[in-house]
Amino acid sequence: MTRAEFIFQVSEQTGMTKKDTERTIRAAFETLSQLLAAGDQLQIARFGTFKTRLRPSLNGRHPATGAPLVIEETRVPVFEPSKKLKERVKENHAAG
Repeated sequence: MTRAEFIFQVSEQTGMTKKDTERTIRAAFETLSQLLAAGDQLQIARFGTFKTRLRPSLNGRHPATGAPLVIEETRVPVFEPSKKLKERVKENHAAG
């Protein structure tokens, strides 16, 4: 699904105009981005949790030269789905 299709679906369900829906969705994702950048998390009941996790440093190789290098630790965004969301996806997958 594309962003435009997503906006259309949400506007159909809410009765909002597509322009208002797009503005709302854009603001929601901007707020989520700011929360994650600040190290906070967003927990949505029956959906899941958006948060960050520290990915430890590791040894790698330069793809062109094969020379060893250290990939530094970094903070990455992660999403942990709720039990309810996992069950819903599993049910729909099993149904075909």
